[in-house]
Order: sequence, then C-alpha cells, then structure tokens
Amino acid sequence: MRSSFWPYLLRRLALASIPGLLLMPLLGISGGLLVMIALLSWQLAHNLRQLTLLINWLSSPSPDQVPEATGPWGRAFLGLFRLQRKAELGSELLREALVRFQDAGAALPDGVVIMDTDDRIEWCNPLAEEHMGISLERDRGQQLTYLMRQPQFLEWLETTPYDTPLVLRNARGERNTLLFRLVRYGPREKLVVSRDITLIDNAERVRRDFVANVSHELRTPITVISGFLETLQDNEDMERDSVRRAIELMRSQAERMQHLVEELLTLSRLESDHGEPPAEEISAHALLDMLLREVEQLSQGRHIILSAIGQDALLVGSRSELHSAFGNLASNAVRYTPPGGEIELCWTIDSRGGTFSVRDSGIGISPEHLPRLTERFYRVDKGRSRETGGTGLGLAIVQHVLGRHQGRLEIASELGRGSVFSAHLPPERLKLDEGTADRLN
Repeated sequence: MRSSFWPYLLRRLALASIPGLLLMPLLGISGGLLVMIALLSWQLAHNLRQLTLLINWLSSPSPDQVPEATGPWGRAFLGLFRLQRKAELGSELLREALVRFQDAGAALPDGVVIMDTDDRIEWCNPLAEEHMGISLERDRGQQLTYLMRQPQFLEWLETTPYDTPLVLRNARGERNTLLFRLVRYGPREKLVVSRDITLIDNAERVRRDFVANVSHELRTPITVISGFLETLQDNEDMERDSVRRAIELMRSQAERMQHLVEELLTLSRLESDHGEPPAEEISAHALLDMLLREVEQLSQGRHIILSAIGQDALLVGSRSELHSAFGNLASNAVRYTPPGGEIELCWTIDSRGGTFSVRDSGIGISPEHLPRLTERFYRVDKGRSRETGGTGLGLAIVQHVLGRHQGRLEIASELGRGSVFSAHLPPERLKLDEGTADRLN
C-alpha cells in the first residue's frame, strides 16, 4: 500500500491535468484551468466520500457491510475486512476456549476459586459455590475472607504456608467435612481448591471407633477370665462353690467373646463379599417357624410372643444370611423388651415384595438415635446392651445382608411405646404360586 501511493497520486494528478491542458487551445488558459480544478475537486469529493464511508464503518465494523471501492480505497477496505474477519475468528476461538475452560472447571471433582493479589474472587466453579456458599454472579470482585467467616479459614488463608491443607468440619453449619488447599500461580495470584471429604472422614471416624470399641468389648471378658484364673492359681483352698461360680463366669465371658468374634467375622465376610448371595430357595413359613421357636427359647417365658404369618413364599437367597438377619431383629426385641411385654413376628406379601417385621412393646428409641442404629457398635444404652449380651453388630449385619439381597431396613420407634423393625425384600427375591402372584398383580 505504501509503495503504490506516489504512483497513484501522480496518475490522479495526470488524469486531472491532461484534459485541461488539451482543452486550453479551445477554452483558453482560464478555461483549461477551470477544467483542471473541476476534475481535482471531483477527485477530492470522491476521496472525502470514501473517507466518510470508512469512518462510518469503523464506528460499527461489520464484515457484511464493508464499503465497496476501487483502487487504494478498495485495497484498504479489503485489508480492513480481512483484519476484521481475523479478529472475529480469534474472538470466536477465545470464546470457545473460555466455554471449554468453564465446562472443564464445572466438571472438576473439586471446588476452585481464582483470586487476585488482594484475595478478591475472579472466578469460581459451581462446586466451589456449593462448598463455600458463594455466587460468582453476585460475589465477583468481593474478598473471599468477607464471605467465608470461619476463624480457622481466615487464619489459614492469611498465615498458613501453601503446602499446609486445612480440614474444616461442619462448614457453613452443615454436617460435612471440607479439605482446602492453597495453590499459587502467576506473580501473586492464588487458587483455593476445596474437596468434600465427608465420606472419607466418616470412614476414618468409624475405623477409629471400631478399633476402640473392639478393644473395649474384648477387654472386659479377658479381664474377668484372667482374674479368675489368677485367683484359682494362687488359692488352692478355694471352696467348691466359689470355684464353680468362677468357672461359670469365665464360661459366660468366653461365650460372649466368642459371640463377638463370630459376628465380627460375619460382618467382615459380608463387607468383603461383593458377589451375589447363593440362590437358595427357603420357605418363608419354615424360616418364620424356626425364628418363633428361637425367640420363645430366648425369652424363657418372660414375654408374650405373638405371630402374624401371612401367605407362604419361597425366598431366593442365602439361607444362613437371611436367618441371621431376621434372627438379629427378633433377638433384639427380646433383649430390649421388659418382662411381660409383647413381641410379635409378622410376615406379609404385597405387590412391593415380602416384609418380615418384628414389633415389640419395649423401651423404644429416641428419634436422634435412629439414623445411627446400623453403625457398628453403636448403642443407645451401652450398659444395658452389654448386660443383655448384645455386641452392637447385629443391625450392621442386618443392613449388609439386606443390601446383598436388594432389600432395605426400616425402623419406626417411639420412646416408651416400643419399636417396629421391618426387613423388606423385593419381588425378585420371592417365588409365589400362580394364584398368589395373580392376586397381587
């Protein structure tokens, strides 16, 4: 463009001058000059018009409305058109990259907040909004420390080294645990990365409680057995009745320890076995009759034992696991129902499957304990549970057995009015005769 300017200017001057010079013999010098001035004025008006078109286009550039022209103006407009298209292409690529970045940020399993040098929020993904209770639309440009008011978080953000994470429990008043990490990037910018570790933290808590509870449960029988053995060893003149009583207590504590170990092994096997349970066919009536006899034997006549056993069916699953699960529900009712109370075993079938339930008129359970009853070693009344021979593992075993059989456990209870524990099995775990199946469908 620059190299062709002077030749173009000379050509334009020549085109404006030659007609005037040629007409001078006819029109005279004044007439020729007037022709030259008219042609130069036309050239100036043409350039001013092209310049106006350029200015108007630059005020609102659009590739579809580039002015049309010839000569240098045409090349100038063509160059501007190409620059505009290139800029638009670059903007489109930038928008696509930004959208991909935001989509990737939203898909991250962690919350991410980008902050400037003054800890002001520049960008965050949806998971960070959920973790920290912030909003990108509302809080962009706000300092994160104004929005996250927990003292632990403020101290960590301002003084803690970058390689030290923060574990914040019950963040924002919720029952969760968040892990925060601080990452530096650029000259002084920061990333705050948050991760929800509630499940991991709960699993670690359960593991700690499990080790502590197992140690505590085993300590008592071992102490009793060891103490009586030392007494027998040191005192050869003990009376026969004292020896018999000591042996009976040691036997009782040894049975308790054996029961605990057996249930621990059962629970461990259930948790580690991810396959399908055996597809045995068990008569519901036969299983319920067996449970009824076991409950009567365990009760020793101290309770009123009732039964409401509906339509028979074949249960498809593991005989030993289902017997263990149903038996745990029944034996718990005996343990926690005062003498003279009622215990009822029920079996019903409907379109949703089969339900084995145990109703008792026992002491009942407060609502705050219900969500945790299936945790290992969780007890509402620890002293009473140990006195009645409970291990604290029964409902955990029930939960795992029903889970392996695609079932579920429901608990309804009220203090002082008893409880109902219901084990639901899906229709796929039942084999019904044609008449029963047609009636339920």
